Amino acid sequence: MITVYYDGKCKVCLKEIEYYQRIAPKGVFYWLDLTDPGSDLKGESFSLVQAMKQLHVKDRQGAVHIGVDAFITIWRELGRWRLLANVVSLPLFYQLSCVVYKVFAQWRFKRLKHCQISGMSKG
Repeated sequence: MITVYYDGKCKVCLKEIEYYQRIAPKGVFYWLDLTDPGSDLKGESFSLVQAMKQLHVKDRQGAVHIGVDAFITIWRELGRWRLLANVVSLPLFYQLSCVVYKVFAQWRFKRLKHCQISGMSKG
């Protein structure tokens, strides 16, 4: 299974993840809301802060994909979204997408109050 680590308190993130959940084939993804008190990242190669700052996905082989690479990993499993995964994977589109996503991710993280709780913004 592919594990998707997402911020369930971010309205933008949640809306997108809920859409993916509706169209995803059964048994392909495990969706882990990082804001759920029961979520556990013990044994992972990344921290809660890192996962809250950018989308993280662990593929079937256990490799972790972050940011644009995480989206590409998801899109490759979602029918028509495979085309977008292929386009975004092209060098120029990939580089541009990475820059745009990092700017958005930093802005999103800094503006959300739940990301600032308990010193999360320091990590």
